[in-house]
This record gives sequence, structure tokens and C-alpha cells, in this order.
Amino acid sequence: MKTTNRLILGLLLAVAALIGVPATARAQQPPPENQQLPPMDPIRELNLSPEQRERIRAIREEMRDQRAAINLRLRETNRALEDVLDSDNPNDALVEKHLRDVAEAQAASLRMRIQTERKVRSVLTSEQLATLRTLRQNARDARREQQIENNERRRERLERRGMPSRNTMAPLPRRMDPTRRP
Repeated sequence: MKTTNRLILGLLLAVAALIGVPATARAQQPPPENQQLPPMDPIRELNLSPEQRERIRAIREEMRDQRAAINLRLRETNRALEDVLDSDNPNDALVEKHLRDVAEAQAASLRMRIQTERKVRSVLTSEQLATLRTLRQNARDARREQQIENNERRRERLERRGMPSRNTMAPLPRRMDPTRRP
């Protein structure tokens, strides 16, 4: 769920950031020869019309103040929870109250992101939506492959140091063996 939210937010931010830069400015600045192009350019792939770009820009502007207020509330609730947890003797009832506040702020943040995405999606054609789904699936696949590669490198480093990785199956100690009766 978190990954999907990050992907949605990242894609929307990328679309919004690239919409803010005029197409002629992007076309006049070719990337240096030694620099690779990004693996996907959602703006180019989605082939947004100028009207669509303007409508998406307007959606982002419309949501800006509300998004800022929600993000501020989320930071404040997280900070309050941390303060309570850092106290010498945290009160359980107070911790629970702050947990509820953080959860409500996170829910409001997620709701805002989803509302923004729904509005942006309403601007896209069915072909653009299909392209967006493909881009997201490709991004998920790339992240999954990167995670697998990172795990492999981590496991190899641990093995070189003579340490078992966390994923290594090892027998349970006798006292924790679930098949053994107490």
C-alpha cells in the first residue's frame, strides 16, 4: 500500500513538475552525451495536450493549500507522538490518543492524494490511462528487480563476512521448537 501511494505521488509530482516547464524549453536543452535519459518520461509517454497540461496544473494549484495544511498537521501529530514517547514515563492513554491523531492525519493525506489522482485521471483519455497503468506496472517491476538485486548484494556481503543472512533457515533452539512439548 505504501509503495503504491509513493508511486502515485511520485508520478503525479513528475507530471506536475514537467508540466510546469514549457515544452519548448525541454526541447531546446538536449541532455549531455554522457548522461543517460531517464528510463521513462511520463509526460512524453502520456502525450498530454496543452489543454490537459493546463487542467492538471489547475488541479494542483487548487489542492496546494489543502495539501500544505494536511502535511503540516501530519508533521505536527508525528512530532507530538515522538515527544510523548520520549518522555520519561509515557502515559499509555496519551500515546493512544496521539496514535489516533497520527492515523487520522495519515488518512487525510492519503485521501488528498487519491482525490488529486482521481481528478488528474479524469483529464486523461482511455489510451492515456492505459499507458499510465503500463508505466506504473513497469515501475513496480523495476523496483522489484532492484530490491532483489539489493538483497542479493546484501546476502553476498554477509556471506563474505562469514555471517548468515536473515533469510537463512536455521534450526530453532530447543526451547523454541514448536514440535517439542513443554
